[in-house]
Amino acid sequence: MSKQNLFKSIGIISLSGLVLAGCGKNNNGKDETKTASKFPMSTPQKASKKGGTVKIGLETDTPFAGIFSQELSSDDIDSQVAAPGLETLFDSDDHYKVTDKGPATLKLNVKKKTATITIKKGVKWSDGKQVVAKDYEYAYEILANKATNCPRYSSQFEILNGLKAYHDGEAKTISGIEIPDGDNGRTVIMHFKELNPSMFNTGNRYLWDVAEPYHYLKDIPFSKLKSSDKIRKEPLFFGAFKIDKIVRGQSVTWTPNKYYWRGTPKLDKIIISVVSPNSASQAIKSHKFDVMQVINTQWNQVKDTKKVNFIAQIPLSYHYLAFRVGKWDNKASKNIENPKAKMNNKALRQAIGYAMNVDAVDKRYTYGLTFRVPTLIPSQFGDYFDKNAKGYSYNLKKANSILDKAGYKKKVKWRRQPNGQPLTINIAAMSGDSTQEPIIQNYIQQWHKIGLNVQLASGRLIEHNSFYDKLQHDDPGIDMFIGGWSMPSEPSPQTYYSETAPFNMSRFVTVKNNKLMTEINSSKAFNHKYRVQKFHEWQEYMNDEAYVIPIDNSYQITAVNDKLTGYSLKPSHTNNYQPLWYKVGYIK
Repeated sequence: MSKQNLFKSIGIISLSGLVLAGCGKNNNGKDETKTASKFPMSTPQKASKKGGTVKIGLETDTPFAGIFSQELSSDDIDSQVAAPGLETLFDSDDHYKVTDKGPATLKLNVKKKTATITIKKGVKWSDGKQVVAKDYEYAYEILANKATNCPRYSSQFEILNGLKAYHDGEAKTISGIEIPDGDNGRTVIMHFKELNPSMFNTGNRYLWDVAEPYHYLKDIPFSKLKSSDKIRKEPLFFGAFKIDKIVRGQSVTWTPNKYYWRGTPKLDKIIISVVSPNSASQAIKSHKFDVMQVINTQWNQVKDTKKVNFIAQIPLSYHYLAFRVGKWDNKASKNIENPKAKMNNKALRQAIGYAMNVDAVDKRYTYGLTFRVPTLIPSQFGDYFDKNAKGYSYNLKKANSILDKAGYKKKVKWRRQPNGQPLTINIAAMSGDSTQEPIIQNYIQQWHKIGLNVQLASGRLIEHNSFYDKLQHDDPGIDMFIGGWSMPSEPSPQTYYSETAPFNMSRFVTVKNNKLMTEINSSKAFNHKYRVQKFHEWQEYMNDEAYVIPIDNSYQITAVNDKLTGYSLKPSHTNNYQPLWYKVGYIK
């Protein structure tokens, strides 16, 4: 995603469109954070009328994949394209806690170790069928069946009884899922080995929050779901809108879902179209679209645009630099660390982190709207975030000293490995707008200053679909890479950094990391003080080991036609991190 889109998804789940904003025109260091911090999270609330079309510009330098399934897609761009129709089962309050206002209700029983999900009567698929208990069970089957090759499955889901046995092919059903009123009932009782505090939040990765239309998809083999027309061309949703037309990779036209349970949508049509990041500022200034995110490096070009309302938030997101130290074992469904990997030297990783001039780049080129972050836990998570963490601030002297002490000696221009062998480091980064190349080259120059021969993998920036394909398949030509996460609304890092997480694309595995992950998500963690302590220990550990180094986050600013009302980014007014589209309309 781009810094303007800042990676709204989880994992590559949300990684797709990440573009790193960088060295554009010098703005003389002007800081616009005070301006952005004053922007509201919603458009002004006014009386609205029926009808009208909203055009949304989606910045990406490549066509969207068009996989309209929460389980099967690993691309946040797809989630954004699907937003008018795609809802999860649970709504949240402004602190991301599950409420009873969504399509389903949730009751957790810590003593019995159960979660009871009740789907509301009248929540219907866009073909008119009621969403039922079997639809929820089927979503779990898609998630866990090995034939789907689901990128979101990882060990934390195995807290559900019987899920691992199903995933391993040892059982035909998931024993922990109880459907007391039959497949067409609306209640599901989930039986867990234990509950943990993350389950009270939406978007956690211990209790899945998605349903899939079993009646519509049941005849498609799991291995063929991802490529099927019923996923790619004619998907069903229970959100406010349904798909009317798809121009593959370029645009999707949505019209109202007449069966929508919350109420009749106000708009006649929503059209989401791909637009090049390099054309984004002009598209905003010319009012080509009614809704469009601002690219932070282009803020100065668009900030005086009339007839728009700017709304803003700091998303649960960050960029990071990761070092490849192992591979994914598909048969065992886990990461395998290689102790002899080129980048498996903590001193080397730390030095690379200290050589990055992140603060200077962000201040100079993004108007202060992008800022360095010191840990892998966003500050929005309150006391789970370690406010005392320093992270990797720019310090070339320290970087050189670390390398010297670790035996990375210079021979002429470049340093060699401690064993005397030459050292060449290949970094992968995604293509994007015109600012992407300069910022990556800037970092490469910083690493050259400490004697490290760093060069672009493949000799160029990589288109984002190819980028993540290379990472997921452990391309041997990549030693380190810059990516980004959009986190779920629960801070547990297990989805991204555990031994069994496919999204742990650094492929690091340590006993201490496993231990801390378990402690963060154990029943003991219902004690808030204990959980905070373990989160802080994990952040300190990760900063020290530097398998993954946090880089920065950004204000996310959206330009919205000032004739629109009902558009909000407040967590309590969204579902699946997207506005409740049935509320959006044109002012009377």
